[in-house]
Amino acid sequence: MSRGHETRRSGAGVSSAVTAVTVWPAALYAALVLVVAALILTLSWLLGERQSHGSEAEQYESGIKPAGPLPRRLSVEFYQIALFFVIFDLEAVFIFAWAVSARQLGWLGYLELLVFVLLLFAGLVYLWRVGALDWGPAGRRRREARAAARAAAAAPRPGALPDAPEGTGEGPAEGPA
Repeated sequence: MSRGHETRRSGAGVSSAVTAVTVWPAALYAALVLVVAALILTLSWLLGERQSHGSEAEQYESGIKPAGPLPRRLSVEFYQIALFFVIFDLEAVFIFAWAVSARQLGWLGYLELLVFVLLLFAGLVYLWRVGALDWGPAGRRRREARAAARAAAAAPRPGALPDAPEGTGEGPAEGPA
């Protein structure tokens, strides 16, 4: 009996020792990463050049010196389209993963994929309706016209009395006294 009791005690000590053995390499690795990062930053600060020359401020890309001033900046719509492309292109990865395991997933997997595609389609319809995909000159005019119509609808009409809170006896809702 005493032997079984001793086994339980040594087993509890072994599990904490095993945990300590499996954790220390990760802690050592994290500490070494921090030391190396601090060393790299310190050395670059100490050895880095602090002067700026005129030739260093010039743009130089792919071995070609600039022939003139830079072209105008890109509008935000280019970045929007790129972001939309990434979002809607990423769905192909998920659909491919589903196609690989379609037989194993069965009808439930098919329904999940259908919900996923319908949500993406709803997002595409929303982007289309708010005009995020229509960024040419005609789309810009439509957006400006919609914004002007909203502003006109929100503006008070000239000559209209302001609404008074109910029960105050003011405003057009009250009859003659």
